[in-house]
Amino acid sequence: MLKPRERSERKPDRDDPGLGIDEGGEAGAAGKKKYRKFRKDNRCRFCREKGKQSRVDYKDIHILQKLCTAQGKLFSRKRSGNCARHQRAVKWAVKRARYLALLPFVG
Repeated sequence: MLKPRERSERKPDRDDPGLGIDEGGEAGAAGKKKYRKFRKDNRCRFCREKGKQSRVDYKDIHILQKLCTAQGKLFSRKRSGNCARHQRAVKWAVKRARYLALLPFVG
């Protein structure tokens, strides 16, 4: 028959106040890294900028290269931060630029 563990044999819990306390008596807050967001602005780069860059153009390869990986694949909407409408426009612009040899098919 299995006998229950004694209190002394048990491993300490994470909520135990004895864990994470330094010799000085303070919790290890200095060693923690703060979580930083990947992007500051949550809006699409084409939606938030008025003017010339508000349109997706297949001839503007500098912007299209920023939205592609080194292998030539498109970044996802979550990674690039584009809205659905502009992500579709970027997709067609990249396809046109590849067809006209402005962007490579494979990196």
